[in-house]
Amino acid sequence: MFGPFERMMAGRYLRARRKEGFVSVIAGFSLLGIGLGVATLIIVMAVMNGYREDIMDRILGVNGHIDIQGVEFSIADYDLRVDAIKEVPGVVLAMPQIVGQVMATSGGISGGAVVRGVRGEDLAARTVISENIVMGSLPAFARGDGVMIGVRMAERFGLGLGDEITLISPKGNVTAFGTAPRLKDYLIIAMFDVGMSDFDSSIIYMPLSLAQVYFKYPGSVTAIEVQVEDPDQARFIAREIVDVAGPGIRILSWEQTNSTFFNALQVERNVMFLILTLIIVVAAFNIIAGLIMLVKDKGRDIAILRTMGATRGMIMRVFFLAGASVGVTGTILGLILGIVFCDNIEAVRRFLETLTGTELFSAEIYFLSTIPAVMDWSETMSVVLMALGLSFAATLYPSWRAARTDPVEALRYE
Repeated sequence: MFGPFERMMAGRYLRARRKEGFVSVIAGFSLLGIGLGVATLIIVMAVMNGYREDIMDRILGVNGHIDIQGVEFSIADYDLRVDAIKEVPGVVLAMPQIVGQVMATSGGISGGAVVRGVRGEDLAARTVISENIVMGSLPAFARGDGVMIGVRMAERFGLGLGDEITLISPKGNVTAFGTAPRLKDYLIIAMFDVGMSDFDSSIIYMPLSLAQVYFKYPGSVTAIEVQVEDPDQARFIAREIVDVAGPGIRILSWEQTNSTFFNALQVERNVMFLILTLIIVVAAFNIIAGLIMLVKDKGRDIAILRTMGATRGMIMRVFFLAGASVGVTGTILGLILGIVFCDNIEAVRRFLETLTGTELFSAEIYFLSTIPAVMDWSETMSVVLMALGLSFAATLYPSWRAARTDPVEALRYE
């Protein structure tokens, strides 16, 4: 398609001489703009994908896929219901639990927390918790010796293994003088670290037998959490659970309980894509401006080439190749930069934090201790193809204008 003549002339026009240096500068900025636009778009999309995937894995790992709650206050015959739920195809684990809000206090420091009363064998089956116990042991928890807290809660309260934490429940005991808050001290026998800041700082696991006594739910639980093999099928499995779990319950899948959060993430991701695409569009306009200036500057050269036998198609291909070279080179550089940055994003973060002396990625704000980056190659190729398409489209008008140059008029005014 492009012969030696077109490639030679396009290369010479891109390597402008000193008096034509401004055109070369515009081409350089266009190349840089497309490269940075492509790299930024790839990096942001990868971080958004990684953040969503990591958050989803952690939320589903610690909260389960289907939540079953009692319509009234509690679920009394929970063992029978759990056995029936486990028979549903696709169900991996059904865990009865008591969930209650408390005020935790120790050493003069207080803060809100959520207590989850579970059985030791059920907690052992939740690998996201049992495999991330950093201090203490699960057998001690199963025996009912004490409670298990997250490492961030331990840091905030200044607690360690063997210390006691005081829990205050607002649903207290009724006395002649009114309702008195329920207060009790519990021994800390284990600590976990799942890498999710809000979970590690606010959740307290308590043996189910102790939770039934503390929250006054003898022989009953407040909820049953269900894990399934395929989270994407949770809403369909929930419909089957309705038929076997019996009356008096309310069932919600993880998509229903977290829909607002994930919808907000998707909207943010789409808006970021549109905004960053404008960088590539601006760079494409720079290609148009640079090529129009180049065509105007090379009017006499075009006229001479036409009188020497060059066809309009050859002239058009020369300028098309000149503009397309800028777009292709910038896109390739942006792709390489984006891939390298995504592969080393955590090292880059640590370097920038050391350089600036600030914390760029706070775990308390973003819920994660590291920056996740997951490249979707189909998405990455879409970005590359979009950049190439815009670059090629930007060269069409200037190339057509160069091909329509009238040799007689161009030479007459020189």
